[in-house]
Amino acid sequence: MILETQTLTPNLSLSLSLSWPDESACQACAEALAGQPDIRQAQIQLVGPLGAGKTTFARHLLRALGVTGRIKSPSYAIVEPYEVPLPAAVASGAGSDDAARLPLLHFDFYRFNDPQEWEDAGFRELFASPGLKLVEWPEKAAGLLPPADLKLQIDFADDSANVSADPSAHPITDTDSPARRLQAQACSPVGLSLLQALRSLSSDDATRR
Repeated sequence: MILETQTLTPNLSLSLSLSWPDESACQACAEALAGQPDIRQAQIQLVGPLGAGKTTFARHLLRALGVTGRIKSPSYAIVEPYEVPLPAAVASGAGSDDAARLPLLHFDFYRFNDPQEWEDAGFRELFASPGLKLVEWPEKAAGLLPPADLKLQIDFADDSANVSADPSAHPITDTDSPARRLQAQACSPVGLSLLQALRSLSSDDATRR
């Protein structure tokens, strides 16, 4: 993984760019985020074209947080809920047994097209509840979603790559080249904390090189 850019803007929005040469780099980023205490209260939005790797990244993150068994794409259901014990590093200081568990909500708004469904399905309440919210295709619910803490834009390193038309397909291996570009943007203090984990990861990688 290579750290390419890093900018600080007046509204506390910090961003950096990473290259993912293969899926193991994607997995390493997910695992780095999973170990951060602020993950338990974050909303992370995943943006990118079909097949770029949003669902693959989400699965790696959910797996790193302790989800076992099959991790389904919420492309049709829109949301898939999970609950796991907090990782030891994250649970430190959590207090009660209930506080040491992490609710996870994995959203995919690819097929969302009715604003009324936002209210009818109780999405407003879900986003106001405790726990991590992981959101694919947030642009499909623009104007309804609360602000993100961290935005991750995943793109093909090779812009000419062929893309699967099925958003539930396993993306990282859908093309001849597994390389991807990640643009990460922190939009809140929680997001800045999470972004620091990615920056540290990229620095460690550069040192190993």
